[in-house]
Amino acid sequence: MDSICFIFAGAQVELHNDQHPDRIYNSMKQPGRILIVDDNPDILIASRLLLKKHYSLVKTCAEPEPLTNLIAQFEFDVIVLDMNFTQDAISGQEGFHWLKTILSIDASIVVIMMTAYADIQLAVDAIKAGASDFLAKPWQNDQLVASMAAAFSHSQSKKTVDRLTRQTQGLSLAMQGAGHPFIGQSPAMLKVLSVIEKAAKTDANILLLGESGTGKELAARAIHQASLRANQTFLSLDMGAISGSLFESELFGHKKGAFTDAKVDRIGRFELAKGGSLFLDELGNLPLSQQAKLLAALQNRQITPVGASKPINIDIRLICASNNNLHQSVEDNTFRQDLLYRVNTIEITLPPLRERKEDIPLLVDYYLQYHGQRYRRDLLINASDMQRLTRYSWPGNIRELAHAIERAVILSDSDQLDISSIISSSSLSERTKKTPTPERFNLEQVEHTTIANALSHFKGNISKAAKALGLTRGALYRRLEKYDL
Repeated sequence: MDSICFIFAGAQVELHNDQHPDRIYNSMKQPGRILIVDDNPDILIASRLLLKKHYSLVKTCAEPEPLTNLIAQFEFDVIVLDMNFTQDAISGQEGFHWLKTILSIDASIVVIMMTAYADIQLAVDAIKAGASDFLAKPWQNDQLVASMAAAFSHSQSKKTVDRLTRQTQGLSLAMQGAGHPFIGQSPAMLKVLSVIEKAAKTDANILLLGESGTGKELAARAIHQASLRANQTFLSLDMGAISGSLFESELFGHKKGAFTDAKVDRIGRFELAKGGSLFLDELGNLPLSQQAKLLAALQNRQITPVGASKPINIDIRLICASNNNLHQSVEDNTFRQDLLYRVNTIEITLPPLRERKEDIPLLVDYYLQYHGQRYRRDLLINASDMQRLTRYSWPGNIRELAHAIERAVILSDSDQLDISSIISSSSLSERTKKTPTPERFNLEQVEHTTIANALSHFKGNISKAAKALGLTRGALYRRLEKYDL
């Protein structure tokens, strides 16, 4: 068969009459960005002639020093790198140095190493150092094209993985929400933070207790961020908001057709949180029948979606929370003791705000800045008003404080925070001692007073207050918003 043979120093490119560069592998030109780095000009010419027929951009460089600028300018997919330049002839150490440099700049770049002084150990060392392939000079045209095709495919795969990883991290952050920092420097909070620091580094199950509004979800997020799973998903679920019929579907998922409204497969929270942390809030509201199903999942480390026959292994860090006294619930036979022992390997009780008054100025300053930026207000608070806020007992804890500061930021007319929307003409301390009796038979005033009394009686426990008032949790929350409680 007739052929045309180009022979360059150190490289041989042979093109048969039916292998014109335009027809090699009969492939369309790929949108690849290729760089060849070699101090032999003949190698650069030969490789560029061959590869420019297959890839949209092929650049050459006679020395490695410009690599940093070239990578920044062209964002190469593949770099073909000689192992020896001017410092030595055969050791390949220069090539290893520049290989490390390339990968430190952009780990998604795929590097092919080549040398005229090849041996098996050198090739093995190059692959171990991060190269995707190793070529000995002189190379044949089909060998270089095949190696380049594999390298380019590898490059595209790496870029896809990187993109998906960023998307996953973005989804994780979106699910986690921006949140608020877990603020506190009082003795009571320093004790809590010390326990969190120790427990977060393990995968031990953690139970968070405390009154409503004390920041249990903030604590859960702080635990997640301090854990080895910090780069994975954080998912939260309010157990009190799940109806009994949807409990298994919500936590374990279901298969299409498992029940009347199961029109598509659904992944449960346990599976969605795989590798990350799952936060189950208001655990004390879970009925005994559902407690048994949750306990079985935690004991077996497996779940079975509704309508499925094959169990799925779970890998989550479990954090639970309740504003009920679960130990008392066990005594009352409304909460399973074995489930309590399963979820409270580490038990942390968050103090109410009235027991950590030293933290109130920190919290006021934080929410003043946060809501100030949110509503484009630059406000200050004077010392006397700060003292008045500090003296208040804040029965709604951090949730009440954050809401009160937000309202004050919106309603303030000057550059000083107007706390008149937070306090009445009477002092804050008097407001916490007793709730005024309505002077008139005004229905809204009576409702306001009754709800305030219920919250005070149950120490901010929303579930118990709602039950005593004959309301659902949602209905009570709407009234709390209505009356600014």
